[in-house]
Amino acid sequence: MLYSPDEVYPDAVQPFVEQFCKVRFSDLPTEVVEATKNQVLDFLGIALGGSAEAGVAELRDLVREWGGAEQSTVIRYGDRAPAPNVAQLNATMAHALDFDDVHEDAIMHPGVVAIPTALAMGEYVGGISGQELITCVVLGTDFICRLGLATRPGENIHKYGWHLTSIYGFLAAAAVAGRILGLDSDRLTSAIGIGYHQSAGNGQAVKDGVLTKRLGPGFAVRGGIVAALLAKRGVTGARNILEGRAGMYHVYHGASFSREILLAEIGERFETMNVSIKPYPCCRGVHAFIDAGLAVATKHNLRPEDIERVLINCGQGTYFLLATPLETKSRPTNPVDSQFSIIWGVATALARRRATLADFSIEAIKSPDILDITAKTTVEVDHSLDRGDVGIEPARVTVTTKSGTVYTEQVDQPTGTPSRPLSFEDVVKKFKSCLAHAGYPISEARADEVIERVSRLDDLADITELVRLLV
Repeated sequence: MLYSPDEVYPDAVQPFVEQFCKVRFSDLPTEVVEATKNQVLDFLGIALGGSAEAGVAELRDLVREWGGAEQSTVIRYGDRAPAPNVAQLNATMAHALDFDDVHEDAIMHPGVVAIPTALAMGEYVGGISGQELITCVVLGTDFICRLGLATRPGENIHKYGWHLTSIYGFLAAAAVAGRILGLDSDRLTSAIGIGYHQSAGNGQAVKDGVLTKRLGPGFAVRGGIVAALLAKRGVTGARNILEGRAGMYHVYHGASFSREILLAEIGERFETMNVSIKPYPCCRGVHAFIDAGLAVATKHNLRPEDIERVLINCGQGTYFLLATPLETKSRPTNPVDSQFSIIWGVATALARRRATLADFSIEAIKSPDILDITAKTTVEVDHSLDRGDVGIEPARVTVTTKSGTVYTEQVDQPTGTPSRPLSFEDVVKKFKSCLAHAGYPISEARADEVIERVSRLDDLADITELVRLLV
């Protein structure tokens, strides 16, 4: 069927197009600017930390084989390659550890889309200021998170199996790249439309524990940048991108979305302030359970050998994603399995009183101390913990000791949420732990300089100064 070009135009995408064309750094609240600095430092740390993970070397080999114009810089390695390819590789590094920032209500990883796009395109155009980098990250974060939030009134978002960061990442990356290219509203709309034409990404990679899980955001930023470059050259894209009869919300969500949620207080409220920086390198839904396990272990000075059995209570959504199938979640066969298991997260907290990068590795999943506790663990759904499609569900962990003593801890909001945020100093510690995990891919002196530059990012004249420190 042919659709009229003015089907519902102006589509709900237009207020975002206006944002990307008109918002300036001076329009941003101070707290949003400071939160964005945390996002940027966090991204750089996890990208450097993930630079040696499986899947990254293979993609880097492919990028080097492709060759091409030396437009942008690959973090850590210093390779110079076309901007879309560089952004793809940098995003893949940053998503490889499942340690990147997250908007819990939107179920979205915004930084891993907005930041590598802005860095690569900033170099592509010959340099942008730190203030412009911050503005692009704020707008990209707000756009991709609102796209996810708008689906919340409808059916369970996992019903169709989409990986939301990937499918919305094509649109957000196109918009960020289009702004940096200086596209007018007409061509910026086309860029987002071309991004939509490529949108893809599904959750089967999580179910199967395969490496494409960490590749999704990279595909999105590469496609988004290509979309913006095509739009700059006059290629046209869809106009009714979100609300058209073949628009994103109809095709991907069965028309189940809220225009009101999508556009509420746009330009006044930035979703950056609702983004969490992860303290633990695993799915955000696991974090409350790790907090609860740590609380039981530390409050009661509990030793692993004292534990008789562990009961985890969770909501239905958590159970669906992070507790089944039981065999895989109890005895992971690969790191992705462990990153998406509340059983593994709790057992790690009880066995080691921590949850670090070393505890979700290929070596860690063979650890007898953790596996001993997973074997004693059961999971039960408690519908009082259900949150439907909104936010992270609470966690309850009950440990029964061999002496018969019972300890219970419930955590409603995990560490790192906007109500319990990580400070810049906390992010610095995480940054350094990521570098240590990767064997310090840059020198400690350079690492300290990166931290200092990001802390004053709004004073930086050209972000290429920062990029040069990352290799």
